[in-house]
Amino acid sequence: MTLPEPPSSFPLAALSENDFGTDKPREECGVFGLYSPVPNDLAWLTYLGMFALQHRGQEAAGMCVSDGEKFHVEKDLGLVTQVFDERRLDSVRLPNARVSIGHVRYSTTGSNLRFNAQPLTTRTNKGILGMAHNGNFVNALEVRAEMLGEGALFQTTNDSEVMLNLIARESHMDLVEATAAAMRRLKGGYACVLMNRHALIGFRDPHGVRPLVIGQRDDGAYAMASEPCALYAVGARLLRDVQPGELVWVDRDGLHSLMVEPRAPTPCAFEWIYFARSDSQLDGIDTHASRIRMGEQLAREFPVDADIVVPVPDSGIGAAIGYARQSGIPFDYGLYKNPYAGRTFIAPTQEARELKVKMKLSPTSAVRGKRVILVDDSIVRGTTSRQIVNLLRDAGATEVHFRVCSPPITHPCFYGIDTAARKELVASTHTQEEIRQLIGADTLAFISERGLREAVGGPGLCLACFNGDYPAGTPLLNDVDKLALEG
Repeated sequence: MTLPEPPSSFPLAALSENDFGTDKPREECGVFGLYSPVPNDLAWLTYLGMFALQHRGQEAAGMCVSDGEKFHVEKDLGLVTQVFDERRLDSVRLPNARVSIGHVRYSTTGSNLRFNAQPLTTRTNKGILGMAHNGNFVNALEVRAEMLGEGALFQTTNDSEVMLNLIARESHMDLVEATAAAMRRLKGGYACVLMNRHALIGFRDPHGVRPLVIGQRDDGAYAMASEPCALYAVGARLLRDVQPGELVWVDRDGLHSLMVEPRAPTPCAFEWIYFARSDSQLDGIDTHASRIRMGEQLAREFPVDADIVVPVPDSGIGAAIGYARQSGIPFDYGLYKNPYAGRTFIAPTQEARELKVKMKLSPTSAVRGKRVILVDDSIVRGTTSRQIVNLLRDAGATEVHFRVCSPPITHPCFYGIDTAARKELVASTHTQEEIRQLIGADTLAFISERGLREAVGGPGLCLACFNGDYPAGTPLLNDVDKLALEG
């Protein structure tokens, strides 16, 4: 079935600029850290923790490992398995390792270049420091300019180095005090792990926008990670979340805590909508269960008569299950996702981009002759959504009703998610009816902000990308892009 062309007022060029995979909010980053009171193969354990967090960043990977004397660093562009082959993993192995950190990166500030890969390291009067960072500091440009005026030197173009330099320059403070002072200076949404040769530190912004959890292994080793799945990968049990505004550290005397700033929790709603793995629990909220509740809420808010409920895999699965349960309409897998279609395939032409979608997703016979409710986590530009609707219609779906378990994305994120510039967000320039026509669906509906809050539950949420209310502040220039620190 051939769809009618959208009205001429729609920017059709947008439909050919982006291939499959770019029409989503990009993953943030993943951080991981270990402190072991006994000698351990921390390089291998850190590799496992990073691999479990691979979904949070696929551009670069790196780790630091120390045994109390040596301090080994290895990092590069690529996936964890590409960067850390057997030779490279052996290069950071230390027989008596006690402290390590790891990072998987998707660039939101600073371009995708090798020198921006993390962890970042620097020599200070406190010894060598290594830091891995998830999120963004919204006042990093201002602080960096001040530091440059005072003679500071920067080796990268990402905002993580601003935090590391702030910590390093406080020569009269110990490491914990200096880190707390830097937390008070920088604003935004962030979660970081920091190490020297003898201790592991973790800290989180006072709004808790970015996640960080603590776990412990049976041998007494402590782990910190962006998600619990990384704890489980190294045999650690979840102890708790790092609290918003809290600084925690582990040394030979055990685990310690300092509340640096008052808690004002507004964690990022997209952790539960899309980013976190479905087996993760963040701030006491189960990801899979929250996605099911989103689907149930969507079915209550926007029911429609249809034959089957189909998820866009993988992040639409939970919400589709919830929609089917609430509506009584059968759930079925109407789209098959090829697990071997990676993110490195280059699609230089429109024909190649269309083929790339078909490489990654293909319809099943379940949709033939059926009225389909298609459930997805979000619509950013609308490009991929239109292509998926076309796939279903070409496979024989008689109707396609699109349901989205996030509100319309109308504003960019300044806290570590690359959502595209505001002018590229389809919901910021089009009405809901125009978006429906653009993607070719019979009906289109987004969950309400109230419905999303009820589905996630727990603390207040950061919904800035939906309503423009930024709880942790904004850069001076609201249109600042992810390369703002370049130059």
